Formats: sequence, structure tokens, C-alpha cells
Amino acid sequence: MPYLSTMSIAAEHLIEIRELVKDHLAHQHERKLSAVREQYLMQQIRQRLAAENAVLVAHYYTQDTVQDLAEETGGIVSDSLEMARFGRDHPAETLVVAGVKFMGETAKILTPEKRVLMPTLEATCSLDIGCPIDEFSAFCDKHPDRTVVVYANTSAAVKARADWVVTSSIAKDVVSYLHEKGEKILFAPDRHLGAYIRSVTGADVLVWEGACIVHEEFKADGLRHMMKEHPEAAVLVHPESPASVIELADRVGSTTQIIAAAVEMSNPEFIVATDQGIFHTMQKAVPDKELFIAPTAGHGATCYSCANCPWMAMNELEALAAVFDIGGNEVFVDPELGKRAMLPLQRMLDFKKTI
Repeated sequence: MPYLSTMSIAAEHLIEIRELVKDHLAHQHERKLSAVREQYLMQQIRQRLAAENAVLVAHYYTQDTVQDLAEETGGIVSDSLEMARFGRDHPAETLVVAGVKFMGETAKILTPEKRVLMPTLEATCSLDIGCPIDEFSAFCDKHPDRTVVVYANTSAAVKARADWVVTSSIAKDVVSYLHEKGEKILFAPDRHLGAYIRSVTGADVLVWEGACIVHEEFKADGLRHMMKEHPEAAVLVHPESPASVIELADRVGSTTQIIAAAVEMSNPEFIVATDQGIFHTMQKAVPDKELFIAPTAGHGATCYSCANCPWMAMNELEALAAVFDIGGNEVFVDPELGKRAMLPLQRMLDFKKTI
């Protein structure tokens, strides 16, 4: 039986997370900047990045203007794996990470000599929150015969306890590789990704019971109805989604793999089950195709709220413009902890060389 880590998170804390999502959506319109203010802030950010010998590394789920700035200023917009590689290899002295905290920690682990800043350190992830190191370490100790594989969406401490770190783009391949070597797997923290990997690899995978508050909300009933309304659309699903949604997919993959699928496939329309922030880069890749966000409620519902991460939305232009001045937003990782976490991270980065 999987270990129910979510039971260790107080019910009131889960309610707080849901309320955060609702509050984020309810006030999105209030945060909209005027065109003049937006252009002013973007110019300020460009100037400061150049002056500070810094590069902006942004995730696909951040707001459109942040993604545009990263590309315009010589940074990158990508998934967490490519963010890590890019930051490691770029000569800039400072990395500005627009994403969530585990991404900033990963950047610091890979390049401890660099300064790593984030618009806010409060931008976190429900998967990270749902996998506290003390409980996770105890769980691992109960299963010493298993190879510990953790998703990148975890704290530095959890990574340091693991044998491997994976992202959604290579999780299936890594587990297949380990399965072929006869190893049994302990996978954390996303239960949907873990179950998907188990189903497609046939590996013995024990799954920690965490979940992403964005992807968990996609609903199969609503998706079936949308598929009937758009019969020519292909369904692209991130593997953090529930199994009932994954079963309806034409292609299952990471953010980068979803974008690649839209380019490769001939369908004129796509229904996409991942954070709607991906649409900015995705539409650039397929300007002649129409994109629809998969529903987070059943037939007849109009709420698409949880298809937008409230923590990713904290990477606002106002905060980004002040990133060098506000203080308290530099990412630090204990050096010894960082060395231990670097071992499974390096396995991830070197994986394609291994097979």
C-alpha cells in the first residue's frame, strides 16, 4: 500500500492551499498593470540584468511578460530540467530564477559559487510542501531495499536523501533503466506521475502520496465533453494528472514534450492538460493551431481556476524589477546538504550518457 503522506499535512493546511488558489484568481484582474507601467518595469529589468551580470531563467508556467523578458535578454524559458542545465552552463555571475523555490534551490546546488535570486521565496509547490524531509526519510528507512527516485519538485533535503532525481521529461526512462537492472523503486512525491510510470514501465514502484494542486484538478468527465465539442483536437496531458485523464490522452509528456507534440502532430486543435502558462510559448510554436485548456470541473462548468499555479503567478514584474534590491530573496543551500543533493542531480544530468 502506498504511504499516505498527505495524511500528515493538516486538513486545515490543505484548505489554506485551496483558498490561496481562489484568492489568486479572484484578484488577478486587480494586479493587471497599465501598458505604460509594464513597459517601464520591463526596461528596468533589462537594465538591471545587464548591470548585474545576471541572466533570467524562467519556467513555462510564469506570466507571458516574464517569459518574453527571459528570451529577449539572453536567458531561457523552459522546463525545470533545461532551467537547471542552462543555469549551470551560463557564464553569468547571478541567476534570477522565475519559478518556484525548488527551482532556485536546484540552481544553487548546481552552481554554489553563483548568486541565485528569486522574485520571492514564498513561491513554493504543493508537491514540495507535501513531502517533509523527516517523514520522507523515515519512509525510506522502512524500505531500504528500494532505490529512491524523487521528482525535481522537492526540497534540497529530500533530494539529498534520494539516489536519483528526475523531471517529468525523463522519469519514465530512468525508472525503465533501473527496472531493467532488477531494482525496485520508491518514487516521490507525485502519486499520479508515480502511478503512470509504474503502468508504462511495469516496474515495482512504491509511490509517496503527494499531488500537484494544478494537475490534480483536471476532470475526465469534462474532458470527454470537450473532446466531443472538438473532434479534431488531440489531447495532450502532463503525467501529474489523474489516471482517468491520462487514459484519454493522445500524448502524455512533460511541458517540453507537450510543446513538441503540438509541433509534430497534424491536428488543427489541441486540448492541453497542464498549467495554462504554457500557452504563451506553445502558441508561438504553433501559431496556426488553436489551443484549449482542459477543464478542471465536470460538464457544464466554467471554472478553469486550478489550471493556473498561484505560486508561479508570484513572479510578477513588480517583484522582478526589485529582485536585486528587496533583500531576503537570495537562495541559500547548506554546502554539505548541497553536496549530497548534487549526487542524484548529477545522475539526472548525466543520464543520457549512461544509457
